[in-house]
Amino acid sequence: MTESETSLTNDFIRDIIDEDLSIGKNDGKVATRFPPEPNGYIHIGHAKSVCLNFGIAKQYQGTCNLRLDDTDPLGESMEYVESIIRDVRWLGFDWGNRLYYASDYFEKLYSFAVELIKKGDAYVCSLSADEIREYRGTFTEPGKDSPFRNRPIEENLNMFARMRQGEFADGAHVLRAKIDMASPNIVMRDPIIYRIKREPHYRTGNKWVIYPMYDFAHCLSDALEGITHSICTLEFENNRPLYDWFVERLIEGNRPRQIEFARLNLSYTVLSKRRLIELVQKNLVQGWDDPRMPTVTGMRRRGYTPAAIRNFCVAIGVAKNDNLIDVSLLEHCVREDLNENAPRAMCVLRPLKVLIDNYPETQTEDFEIANHPQKPEMGSRKVPFSRVLYIERDDFMEDPPKKYHRLGTGREVRLRGAYIIKFKKMVKDEKTGEVTQLHCTYDEQTRNAPPADGRKVQGVIHWVSAAHCAPAEVRLYDRLFSSENPGAEEEFINFLNKDSLEVLTGCFAEASLKDAQPLSKYQFERLGYFCVDEKDSKADKLVFNRVVALRDSWAKVAR
Repeated sequence: MTESETSLTNDFIRDIIDEDLSIGKNDGKVATRFPPEPNGYIHIGHAKSVCLNFGIAKQYQGTCNLRLDDTDPLGESMEYVESIIRDVRWLGFDWGNRLYYASDYFEKLYSFAVELIKKGDAYVCSLSADEIREYRGTFTEPGKDSPFRNRPIEENLNMFARMRQGEFADGAHVLRAKIDMASPNIVMRDPIIYRIKREPHYRTGNKWVIYPMYDFAHCLSDALEGITHSICTLEFENNRPLYDWFVERLIEGNRPRQIEFARLNLSYTVLSKRRLIELVQKNLVQGWDDPRMPTVTGMRRRGYTPAAIRNFCVAIGVAKNDNLIDVSLLEHCVREDLNENAPRAMCVLRPLKVLIDNYPETQTEDFEIANHPQKPEMGSRKVPFSRVLYIERDDFMEDPPKKYHRLGTGREVRLRGAYIIKFKKMVKDEKTGEVTQLHCTYDEQTRNAPPADGRKVQGVIHWVSAAHCAPAEVRLYDRLFSSENPGAEEEFINFLNKDSLEVLTGCFAEASLKDAQPLSKYQFERLGYFCVDEKDSKADKLVFNRVVALRDSWAKVAR
């Protein structure tokens, strides 16, 4: 990957890091981490964090860890862990031997909790969950102390040990930090550190029946790994005082510094993991890898490239305030990358049969057509031509208007890379009146290029040979939601786009695509960019996903 794909200049996070380095903080080291919770697949918003954290590490010759913050066994699984590892690696990043899990630190985190109890900074609280909420107060009213807040240290130690041994029922007790129930920041009103949860953990099994809360485990995991800059999104801004409170009481020497940036909000998309899980569990999409999903695995299956996603993350920059990014910018980045790197091919989505009357019935010839018009180094392929062809149904009109430059009554067009053909007559279905076949003639003197006499035609259309083409299914994807900001809608499901997927069967791809490999990407002439589906495409059934259309709406707006 290039430097431009992983680094930005003059953003406020790098300004902070530069300042820290200038005063010799952290012994001149920079260490970041990407710390997802393994309770779902990562999405484009996570990709922004991945690019930022790994990009900063690369820019400052530092390190970036991959850590799974697996503190809540309910909903976590190895499936999610494996998907996260695969997706981050696919995006182009490497963490070396620095793959960690919060569950690696469960014993150490327990000892940290005991240390807080011994210092008088934590206590076992026996209020119910509802009572804890009631005692916490509101944004305008202070909370009140739990009746268990002043339990003796020895009693707290004893009860916490018994919580670990499984003597109490779920919800009977929790361990809370003793901070300030009158704090204007509700997060600091004696937050819960540990809770009893009899759920088997995907890594530790039934070893633990108490689990640390995310706010407790996250900051201390950062400290244990020597993270210098803990970069997270704005929703954790209010939690920063708690982050600092824990590390200041439990960690000596260099401590991580939390820095918040605006999370990614993308138009026509939801990036709430809770809502994405709802889409999957209610079968409103075809799994986490549905090409309409904003998950990294869904985008990979659709045909997005790692470079395009990295370029997008650089383009949107790092901001302090939330804003809504136009999804067209992401599509633009994908289109830009594929325009440079995707070979060209021909595929007919809605076929109309064409018979070339004056072409020899048994003859077949090959046309050598460039794989990329601006890149001769990408080579060429042989495209077979025969008497019977398929063209797009939209490329013929019985009574075309003046500015219609395709095939019609009295019209002629050039077949891409091949001959000029001229319309002669049509065949219609007697019952429906639908045109089922065209009869045309070809000009033998127009092979490959305009003839010496300079005769040209305005229209150029794509085609495939009926005798040689490969049957295919083509899936046309559109945006999953009809609302520009579905995340702001309470009933977001009501705004699902019913036209987000159109499946076309009976399509025909040129012969060179018969052996196309999964995830291979092409520009189908005049139609858009397409990718071989990695899940459903087989040797006997080609399936293509439309990655993005040819039209670049973002570039038009940007100019």
